Amino acid sequence: MLDVRGLKKVYEGSGRCVEAVRDLTFTVAAGELVCLVGPSGCGKTTLLKCVGGLLEPTAGEVFLAGRKVAGPPPGMAFVFQEYGRSLFPWMRVGENVELPLRQKDLSRTRRRELVADALASVGLADAAGAYPWQLSGGMQQRVAIARALAYEPEVLLMDEPFAAVDAQTRADLEDLVRRLWRERGITILFVTHDIDEAVYLGERVVVLSASPTVVREQLEVDLPGGRDQVHTRVAPRFAELRTHVYEQIQAAKRGAAGPVKTDAPPPR
Repeated sequence: MLDVRGLKKVYEGSGRCVEAVRDLTFTVAAGELVCLVGPSGCGKTTLLKCVGGLLEPTAGEVFLAGRKVAGPPPGMAFVFQEYGRSLFPWMRVGENVELPLRQKDLSRTRRRELVADALASVGLADAAGAYPWQLSGGMQQRVAIARALAYEPEVLLMDEPFAAVDAQTRADLEDLVRRLWRERGITILFVTHDIDEAVYLGERVVVLSASPTVVREQLEVDLPGGRDQVHTRVAPRFAELRTHVYEQIQAAKRGAAGPVKTDAPPPR
């Protein structure tokens, strides 16, 4: 579904030249949930914006279902970290969710059906008439997720969407993403700085190097599909996987080239 080939991004200006992303190549299969994790400042957001067509790469290409991405493609939706900036405070929740649907050739009835279904899916069926500022932070991020779902995307890009919420809300939203992914079969590329979150959510974790960024390792997460916050996070295999990813990121910070050998057993 997603094919990233030799992606490179260099920022130039004010007498500076910063190579944020050097040479990134990876794929995401249709219906897969992949998490991207790496050292702070390694270019995760830059990568995601290039994949979503919000930034033009300096070199390399991105393909969505075989079509080259040369701007925000119609089959893709984005959930940002700062939900407060992505929702319009003067518009009601239902209007915020419906907004991108106005770019599609849909009847008003169909738009309302999609909005109602999306809000119900994230547990906010009764919130359509509220304003975003009347909701908690976690509920506002659910609205942002509902807006993306209503668009019926092939691929959902999520850029550290739970970084600004409390731990309990974060756990609830993680489980929400896993449930929506299973129910709707959407392809999800999820960027996070939280190693435990990457292992808990992902079917595969792509570990990035320090900037300028390359793919350091791709790790299959062989945890059961039915995960929960209580049992999954105390499972021995979860601890092995998160320790392995942590060691890779620490090695990346030290500048070690390529994956380092750890005590974590290979995927079973």
